[in-house]
Amino acid sequence: MEEQIRLAVTELLDLAGLSSGDLLVVGCSTSEIAGASIGKQGSTELAKELLRGLLPVLQEREISLAAQCCEHLNRALVLERAVAKARGYEVVSARPRPHAGGSFAAAVWEACSDPVLVETVSAEAGLDIGDTLIGMHLKRVAVPVRLSVGQIGKAHLTAARTRPKYIGGSRAEYLTDER
Repeated sequence: MEEQIRLAVTELLDLAGLSSGDLLVVGCSTSEIAGASIGKQGSTELAKELLRGLLPVLQEREISLAAQCCEHLNRALVLERAVAKARGYEVVSARPRPHAGGSFAAAVWEACSDPVLVETVSAEAGLDIGDTLIGMHLKRVAVPVRLSVGQIGKAHLTAARTRPKYIGGSRAEYLTDER
């Protein structure tokens, strides 16, 4: 799985054209990865394995990670305090645990140097591992990205990038999908 996530995130970053300072939201059900129903068999070990594949790629490209919690924390997100502050996100008073927020979010919390929780973000791209519904945390307009990796473990993988809105109607001259 470490190699699967490394390949998936590398492809997404390349296809989405993300650059230094951008934000990637990741929602992840380790239960789904293990072949169980979402929320039923979380695994800190699986979460840490995913982070070993994910974090080096993000750090190398200076892309920030926002890890979505489960519905027990209203799908709040874990990120570094400096990122939250730079983007103007309001910090909330909670922290994820494996059974209240999810194993992946809890593992990201532990991996951060100064973690905080925020209620919402507006990310440039995202990975949804196990159908955790990350769409609410993507900038408008979200565009599906088809990757060579269709699942992580036994969990379905969905990827998305974003582009600026097209406004102005039929007489407008549109740029490419530049951000």
